[in-house]
Amino acid sequence: MTIKVAIEHRTSYVFDRPVKVFPHVLRLRPAPHSRTPIEAYSLTVDPAEHFLNWQQDAFANYQARLVFPERTTSLGFTVSLVADLTAINPFDFFIEDWAENYGFAYPPELRRDLEAYLEPIGAPDEPLVSAWVERHRPRGTIRIIDYLVELNQSIREDVDYTVRLEAGVQTPQETLAKAIGSCRDSAWLLVSILRRLGLAARFVSGYLVQLTSDVKALDGPSGPDADFTDLHAWTEVYLPGAGWVGMDPTSGLFAGEGHIPLAATPHPAAAAPITGATEKCHAVMDFSNEVTRFHEDPRVTLPYTGDQWDKICDLGRTVDVLMAEGDTRLTMGGEPTFVSIDNQTDPEWTTDADGPHKRELASVLTGRLKKVWAPSGVIRRGQGKWYPGEPLPRWQIDLLWRKDGKALWRNEDLIDDPWRDREAAQATIDWQSPGGLGPVDPSAAVAAKEFIATMARRLSLPDSQVMPAYEDPLLRLAELVRLPPGQPPLKEAAALEATDKDLTPDVDSPDRRQALLDELDSSVSTPTAYVMPLSRAADGVSWESALWTTRRGRLVLTPGNSPAGLRLPLDSLFWQGAPQFIPADPTAVHFDPLPPLGELPDFAPPPTEDDLRGGLDDEADADLDEVADDLAEDDASEDDASEDDVSEDDRAGHRRCGTARRLHTRRHVG
Repeated sequence: MTIKVAIEHRTSYVFDRPVKVFPHVLRLRPAPHSRTPIEAYSLTVDPAEHFLNWQQDAFANYQARLVFPERTTSLGFTVSLVADLTAINPFDFFIEDWAENYGFAYPPELRRDLEAYLEPIGAPDEPLVSAWVERHRPRGTIRIIDYLVELNQSIREDVDYTVRLEAGVQTPQETLAKAIGSCRDSAWLLVSILRRLGLAARFVSGYLVQLTSDVKALDGPSGPDADFTDLHAWTEVYLPGAGWVGMDPTSGLFAGEGHIPLAATPHPAAAAPITGATEKCHAVMDFSNEVTRFHEDPRVTLPYTGDQWDKICDLGRTVDVLMAEGDTRLTMGGEPTFVSIDNQTDPEWTTDADGPHKRELASVLTGRLKKVWAPSGVIRRGQGKWYPGEPLPRWQIDLLWRKDGKALWRNEDLIDDPWRDREAAQATIDWQSPGGLGPVDPSAAVAAKEFIATMARRLSLPDSQVMPAYEDPLLRLAELVRLPPGQPPLKEAAALEATDKDLTPDVDSPDRRQALLDELDSSVSTPTAYVMPLSRAADGVSWESALWTTRRGRLVLTPGNSPAGLRLPLDSLFWQGAPQFIPADPTAVHFDPLPPLGELPDFAPPPTEDDLRGGLDDEADADLDEVADDLAEDDASEDDASEDDVSEDDRAGHRRCGTARRLHTRRHVG
């Protein structure tokens, strides 16, 4: 995926009379170390009568030296270039092992080469700069990359940004004192701080290109409202093994594909884009810097243009008509893969198929989709696909609705969400081994038995049909058989000794096997669940229950970590023939629990294509409006509490920061 842009940077001067123009130096050509590919470049100079010499300065930056032999009433420079803004990972480098942590020392030879970039800036006793450095100096071992990220973001937090039209660069002391500055002021401050910390650093001037986002960001700002480019300044630090690494303290980010360096020097004066002079005169300057996209590859956030999407929709409708005429139906399956925006390292977001955070976000997403796609539908949680090599099917959330808009469910409060939050999802995760769900809470077992026994009585069925279901102790036996040779721990040794004694060939017999099985079964005394077979009787009104008998005399669940209802030993109940049923009490009064019901009310007509495509945007905007109203109430109470002590500018800044903080939290969850 790439976006190619054309940049046109124009600077012109109009003089009140013909004047002599002294030699000029332009540093407006991308530097050799630019990581952004430059596919084309041109420089146009007015007046046409001039001499141009391309050079490289002492720091290897390109510069154009211009000499003007004749007087002129105008002077202009136009830079045009084409840049390939393929995404660049600013951390795509390796660092020497000995420089991995902060506190390393440059080797003597390298230090001599970097001497100009290690020279301290300003007086050594500048109190604000010295205090800032000591406050942020690490007290223990820290990776150099982590430390540089912290420094960069700390300057962003401590120094506000402003467009400063005055010439020159503020001193680091002045920038910290004012707590505000232009991009060049923040960049020079970071250079000073890095050098005080023993790191080689240089000042960089260049172009910054920022393009609008295809979609709004879920957390934090979404970037500019329109494509934008301008001259910018940032800092580069030298890391052994990585070379010069760009840091932008204005944004708190590291330099990426949008940072195109023009000149990198030890001091800002040597990186000025244009230097030169004219005779004394009155001049009017004009300036423009524009960026234009002229090539865009399809990408995830913008796969098609509007015309392309319209053609795809038209083709789909044509195919639908042809399929309907041929009485043919198609189904489509898709598996978009979602990732967590704030948790990209846990196993559930890298290798594991399931996890509490994943379940929580899946429930939230399903609820949002239901509002748009199926307001009269129902959400079902159950088993999904069974992948080869996995012991059990995975869990799945189904969103079901009728295409004609008829309601499937009346009262949503009657359907619980077992994954409503991360704590609830954690409690339902199947972390247990295939040997079963582990120890059962005795009180939970009693409650389960009371519930199903009450159900049996209400259905006029005998209590004997309520059967306990146990985990299989043979799994423990299988684990013992797989133990490695040698002396096992005491507990395993005792169990293994008893097992081996009972299974020796000289005492093997069906009775001995049954005795061993009974002994193993007796060790599991607490049921995992209670089961009652249930089916509708032939009359369609009453209920009946099948007699389940097993060779082991008890209901033993199959291996696995799913609920007991999914692990019933149905293949061990009967050799052949139909089961015997126990009918309900014939003297009991039966009633149909499911009498015919009228149709549920229509919640909404079936959604159209435009509804489906725009519904989620409307839902997101509603969420933002709700949050904004809450913030307004919060800010009003905060303003009332400190009305006399806070200026209007400070109060506005507080509201902006508070809004960003709270919106980040809300959109992060939703």
